[in-house]
Amino acid sequence: RILWATEPADFRRGIDGLAQVCRSVLAEDPMSGAVFVFRNRQATALKILAYDGQGFWLCQKRLSNGRFAWRPRDAVGAVRSLLVHELQLLMWNGNPDLAEAAPAWRAVGKWA
Repeated sequence: RILWATEPADFRRGIDGLAQVCRSVLAEDPMSGAVFVFRNRQATALKILAYDGQGFWLCQKRLSNGRFAWRPRDAVGAVRSLLVHELQLLMWNGNPDLAEAAPAWRAVGKWA
Protein backbone atom coordinates (compact mmCIF):
# COMPACT_ATOMS: atom_id res chain seq x y z
CA ARG A 1 0.00 0.00 0.00
CA ILE A 2 1.15 3.49 -0.87
CA LEU A 3 -0.57 6.28 1.04
CA TRP A 4 -0.41 9.97 0.12
CA ALA A 5 -0.93 12.50 2.92
CA THR A 6 -3.24 15.04 1.29
CA GLU A 7 -2.24 17.91 3.59
CA PRO A 8 1.31 19.32 3.55
CA ALA A 9 3.67 18.14 6.30
CA ASP A 10 6.23 20.07 8.33
CA PHE A 11 9.52 18.89 6.83
CA ARG A 12 11.49 19.83 9.92
CA ARG A 13 10.13 16.55 11.28
CA GLY A 14 12.24 13.47 10.96
CA ILE A 15 11.30 9.81 11.14
CA ASP A 16 9.70 9.98 14.58
CA GLY A 17 7.71 13.12 13.78
CA LEU A 18 6.37 11.73 10.50
CA ALA A 19 5.55 8.41 12.19
CA GLN A 20 3.50 10.40 14.70
CA VAL A 21 1.68 12.14 11.81
CA CYS A 22 0.85 8.68 10.44
CA ARG A 23 -0.66 7.67 13.78
CA SER A 24 -2.49 10.84 14.76
CA VAL A 25 -3.46 12.57 11.50
CA LEU A 26 -3.66 9.71 8.99
CA ALA A 27 -4.95 7.13 11.53
CA GLU A 28 -2.52 4.54 10.13
CA ASP A 29 0.17 2.39 11.73
CA PRO A 30 3.58 3.52 10.43
CA MET A 31 4.94 0.01 11.09
CA SER A 32 2.29 -1.68 8.92
CA GLY A 33 4.56 -1.99 5.90
CA ALA A 34 2.74 0.75 3.98
CA VAL A 35 4.70 3.48 2.22
CA PHE A 36 3.72 7.00 3.30
CA VAL A 37 4.29 9.96 0.97
CA PHE A 38 4.37 13.54 2.27
CA ARG A 39 4.71 16.88 0.47
CA ASN A 40 5.98 20.08 2.06
CA ARG A 41 3.96 23.30 2.19
CA GLN A 42 5.96 24.96 -0.61
CA ALA A 43 5.46 21.87 -2.84
CA THR A 44 9.20 21.74 -3.55
CA ALA A 45 9.93 18.42 -1.82
CA LEU A 46 8.54 14.95 -1.09
CA LYS A 47 9.39 12.64 1.80
CA ILE A 48 8.66 8.92 1.75
CA LEU A 49 8.49 6.97 5.01
CA ALA A 50 8.51 3.16 5.08
CA TYR A 51 9.10 0.45 7.67
CA ASP A 52 10.82 -2.74 6.45
CA GLY A 53 10.48 -4.93 9.55
CA GLN A 54 13.83 -3.90 11.03
CA GLY A 55 13.67 -0.14 10.90
CA PHE A 56 12.40 2.92 9.08
CA TRP A 57 13.50 4.29 5.72
CA LEU A 58 13.14 8.01 5.08
CA CYS A 59 13.71 9.21 1.53
CA GLN A 60 13.51 12.80 0.35
CA LYS A 61 13.40 14.38 -3.08
CA ARG A 62 13.78 18.13 -3.37
CA LEU A 63 13.32 19.80 -6.73
CA SER A 64 16.15 22.06 -7.80
CA ASN A 65 13.72 24.17 -9.79
CA GLY A 66 9.92 24.45 -9.78
CA ARG A 67 7.23 22.80 -7.68
CA PHE A 68 5.31 19.55 -7.54
CA ALA A 69 2.14 20.59 -9.32
CA TRP A 70 -0.10 17.53 -8.83
CA ARG A 71 -2.63 17.34 -6.04
CA PRO A 72 -5.21 14.56 -6.06
CA ARG A 73 -8.64 15.75 -7.18
CA ASP A 74 -10.48 12.83 -5.62
CA ALA A 75 -8.90 13.02 -2.16
CA VAL A 76 -11.39 12.63 0.66
CA GLY A 77 -9.95 12.90 4.13
CA ALA A 78 -6.32 13.05 5.20
CA VAL A 79 -5.01 10.16 3.11
CA ARG A 80 -5.34 8.82 -0.45
CA SER A 81 -4.06 5.53 -1.86
CA LEU A 82 -1.65 5.63 -4.79
CA LEU A 83 -0.74 2.94 -7.27
CA VAL A 84 2.93 2.23 -7.96
CA HIS A 85 2.91 3.91 -11.36
CA GLU A 86 1.25 6.99 -9.81
CA LEU A 87 4.07 7.28 -7.26
CA GLN A 88 6.66 6.94 -10.03
CA LEU A 89 5.02 9.74 -12.00
CA LEU A 90 4.66 11.87 -8.89
CA MET A 91 8.38 11.55 -8.08
CA TRP A 92 9.19 12.75 -11.63
CA ASN A 93 6.77 15.69 -11.16
CA GLY A 94 4.24 14.20 -13.53
CA ASN A 95 0.46 14.14 -13.31
CA PRO A 96 -0.88 10.69 -12.37
CA ASP A 97 -4.41 11.75 -13.34
CA LEU A 98 -3.33 12.06 -16.99
CA ALA A 99 -1.42 8.78 -17.17
CA GLU A 100 -2.78 5.94 -19.22
CA ALA A 101 -1.89 2.67 -17.54
CA ALA A 102 -3.13 -0.88 -17.58
CA PRO A 103 -5.66 -1.71 -14.86
CA ALA A 104 -4.15 -2.86 -11.60
CA TRP A 105 -6.14 -6.13 -11.81
CA ARG A 106 -8.16 -7.85 -14.47
CA ALA A 107 -9.90 -11.19 -14.64
CA VAL A 108 -8.13 -13.91 -16.59
CA GLY A 109 -10.35 -15.97 -18.89
CA LYS A 110 -10.53 -19.74 -18.73
CA TRP A 111 -7.72 -21.65 -20.37
CA ALA A 112 -8.78 -23.84 -23.29
